[in-house]
Amino acid sequence: MHFSHSVPIARYLLLLITALVTAACTQQPPTYKAGSGNPVNHFAFDQLLQKHVNERGLVDYMGLKAAEKPFNDYLNLLSQNPPSDQWSQSEQMAYWINAYNAFTVKLILDHYPVESIKDIGPPIQIPFVYTPWTKKFFTIGGTKMSLDNIEHGILRKQFNDPRIHFALVCAAMSCPRLRNEAYTSDKLNQQLDDQGHHFLNNPAKNKISADQAALSKYFDWYKGDWQENGQSVVTWVNRYSAVKITNNTPISYLDYNWSLNEQ
Repeated sequence: MHFSHSVPIARYLLLLITALVTAACTQQPPTYKAGSGNPVNHFAFDQLLQKHVNERGLVDYMGLKAAEKPFNDYLNLLSQNPPSDQWSQSEQMAYWINAYNAFTVKLILDHYPVESIKDIGPPIQIPFVYTPWTKKFFTIGGTKMSLDNIEHGILRKQFNDPRIHFALVCAAMSCPRLRNEAYTSDKLNQQLDDQGHHFLNNPAKNKISADQAALSKYFDWYKGDWQENGQSVVTWVNRYSAVKITNNTPISYLDYNWSLNEQ
């Protein structure tokens, strides 16, 4: 890449990062053929998660690899039955969260064994342009889609609920735990709150004391999401953390551990 002598490299990189983040936040929803049937039953995924994911959210990828037939049957069910406007908001959210998590597992299985999801794809990765999350490797409603399409184009854009960040799991140790049950519309609100409590009170993800808070990078990466509707990072931390902080509490962000979330 050629840099103009009139533009310092640091400034160039800052402009590039700003452009990429803006692109992610304004990503248009993918155009797919909406479904016409009843909401998807996630029982098959629920059974697989109960069997192959432990209470810490760590995954038995080898076991899932051996169970690829029922797993692929569930993925095909998702592909062929996209949400419609007739579904409730909670039915649509549960569908997209399960789809994100299930297709993330599929991406790992397609490249297994792998030490990190970031080992998938080119050695040099550009956020929102060329990463494992921009790879269009599955189809929903007849449209090729990526994980970024689900997260940024649908869930963040259409549902305005920052708790999705406690539920979407990118197959890394610093991610929230993968629940060992599927998300369902009737339990969605409870499940998202439970994920928030688990995430904020897990010292491997967030280290919170009365004097300082070393938070997950999620609170930095998605700062705009946490600040919507007059709220703040402090508001969200105090909603779930057993230890409360104030607006004066020094906040730093932990390094992100991209190692595979494997048992």
